[in-house]
Amino acid sequence: MRRVLGLIACLWLPVSGAHAQSEQSLAETAVAQLQSASFLLDRAGSARDRVRALTETVAAYEAALDAIRNGLRAATIRETQLNLQLDAKRDKIERLIAVLQAIGNAPEPSMLLHPMGPTGTARAGMMLSDVTPALQEEANTLRQELNDLAQARRLREQTLAALQDGLIGVQTARARLSQAISNRTDLPRKFAEDPVQTALLLSSTVSLEEFAAGLNQIATDGDTGGTADISTLKGTLALPVLGVVLRGYNEADAAGIKRPGIILATRGGAIVSTPVAATIRYRGPLFDYGNVMILEPGTETLFVFAGLETVYGDTGEVIPAGHPVGMMSNTNDIDAGNGVSTETLYVEVRENNNPVDPINWFTVE
Repeated sequence: MRRVLGLIACLWLPVSGAHAQSEQSLAETAVAQLQSASFLLDRAGSARDRVRALTETVAAYEAALDAIRNGLRAATIRETQLNLQLDAKRDKIERLIAVLQAIGNAPEPSMLLHPMGPTGTARAGMMLSDVTPALQEEANTLRQELNDLAQARRLREQTLAALQDGLIGVQTARARLSQAISNRTDLPRKFAEDPVQTALLLSSTVSLEEFAAGLNQIATDGDTGGTADISTLKGTLALPVLGVVLRGYNEADAAGIKRPGIILATRGGAIVSTPVAATIRYRGPLFDYGNVMILEPGTETLFVFAGLETVYGDTGEVIPAGHPVGMMSNTNDIDAGNGVSTETLYVEVRENNNPVDPINWFTVE
């Protein structure tokens, strides 16, 4: 009887499996990154260069959110697997518990006797001694699976709470970054935009190629933009946003439309930065590209970033490398738990007013 009671009790003893340790490690990493991002946000307010400090803060929050999403995904997958395993074993578990309960409820004297006499009693005892280790193993397995399931649920709840904290933090950092950029007055300026000329150019062109060709003609002081030769930087520049190449140069989309650029899949609310010092040639809506940022990093070279929700800076400003030029839509932050890249940034590079494959300029993993 004591042995049977011990089998039932061991179902609820705590256990730390390899899966639980792995998921706990992911959760701890995510929390540490979130705390680091929060610390950076606190310090950014007193930083001399608030734009740079807040840009680093947003990047830290995005890294933390990635870690949190990964942890949440791992915990959710593990919980689903355990639920499926327990469902598949439900009949077996019910039979096991029924046997344990039947043995446990039997009166002590009846467990010591057998209808066939002493020989039957001895044989029954031998059979029970053979079955007991198997019952012990089944009980241990069930106990571990139940404990793992509880641990996965706790981790998922903790990760969801951390995710909410991270979303609040990154939204705060993005808002402060936007304000810091608006307040910035120390950037040099190549030229002053003529709104009338820009409006005329927009109304008289029907393509990005025509618009880009006419940009140099609307600088009011006759300046033609950058004079630096950046050809030596080809193949070394970081992508303007953290993401992956979704569609290559001149690759047709689902509708069969080809564009002379690449499309990057990125997360909602991601910061788009200039990979190199450049002059802002145009910022704002353009044709069917959405909000567009056109940068001139060097002689006869243009970088076109399209599909942003927000654009930063003023036309004619010269911005340093790594400076934010815009932000992707952040509406999908609400669904951040899925870890899916849901926004797309179109990137086009033009040399001597001709489109070239942007992959030749950027480092793509």
